[in-house]
Amino acid sequence: METKSARLTILIDPVKKEAFEQLCAAQDLTPSQVVRQLVRGYLEQHGVTYRTKNVIGARPRRKTA
Repeated sequence: METKSARLTILIDPVKKEAFEQLCAAQDLTPSQVVRQLVRGYLEQHGVTYRTKNVIGARPRRKTA
């Protein structure tokens, strides 16, 4: 489980930022929640493991022969 937070600063076009914030609000999510989901998905997509990865409910990996 994650215990600390680190800040990630990005530069984004103001029009895209506003659209992103509006979409997040419409889905009752914060922009931070969505960015964290995106980062987790990106790491998963590329097979990157990390120390705080939640393994509860994860599907067991198949052994390769």
